[in-house]
Amino acid sequence: MKILISNDDGINSLGIYALAKSLKEIGDVTVVAPITEQSAVGHAITMKAPLRVVEHYINGEFFGYAVEGTPADCVKMGIRNILKSPPDIVVSGINHGSNTAINIIYSGTVSAAREAAIMDVPAVAFSLTSHISRDFSFAAKIAQDIVKEVVKNNLPLGTCLNVNIPAVPENEINGVLLTKQSKSKWDDIYEERTDPYGKSYYWLTGSLVEVDDNLETDQFAIKNNYVAVTPIHFDLTDYKTYEEMKKWNIERKFVE
Repeated sequence: MKILISNDDGINSLGIYALAKSLKEIGDVTVVAPITEQSAVGHAITMKAPLRVVEHYINGEFFGYAVEGTPADCVKMGIRNILKSPPDIVVSGINHGSNTAINIIYSGTVSAAREAAIMDVPAVAFSLTSHISRDFSFAAKIAQDIVKEVVKNNLPLGTCLNVNIPAVPENEINGVLLTKQSKSKWDDIYEERTDPYGKSYYWLTGSLVEVDDNLETDQFAIKNNYVAVTPIHFDLTDYKTYEEMKKWNIERKFVE
């Protein structure tokens, strides 16, 4: 099995190291990841700057390729330029911090997986629901299990999985649930602050407004110590509204 790994925390992150170590037990792993942290860059791609790629070593041992670009850049680069043939699966993570609810839109981790789905390659994004935990052992084990299931069962073209893993001891995990994206979203603001020179600057701050209360949603599931597995795709069409808008009489032709 040929596995391409990327992330948004950067090639030096603990999460990607734990993920690569785990997946090397089941396949041939190639790591192509940002050279610096790219959290919350969404699905950005680099168009007006050169992309530089360097080999990255850890303790003198080759680990992968570091790209001066975004997570989506890394996946494109890995599939089109670095690998000689497409991978069987692209795996993104393991991210520091959850990527549930509206965070799916902002997340570079999820966008790496979504870019693979756009390129017709099965993909999974993994996130650990803590920004400070250094223990990725259970998350890496879950990642291996889910990757094997995806390769075995396949995913529809254009669909990837977004997996969030509670940052609690393994014996406190209640199980794995198939979930939907929750409707929770951020109530945030750019807070005005003052630097040491007396000049104003702004820093994004806020809190997540949680509105879901059932285990079928990703945010509520992880709060109750379940691993949340959410299938997502890049077709953003609102089909219900599409059908309703047919009654609006906005369609017209200007040239017969």
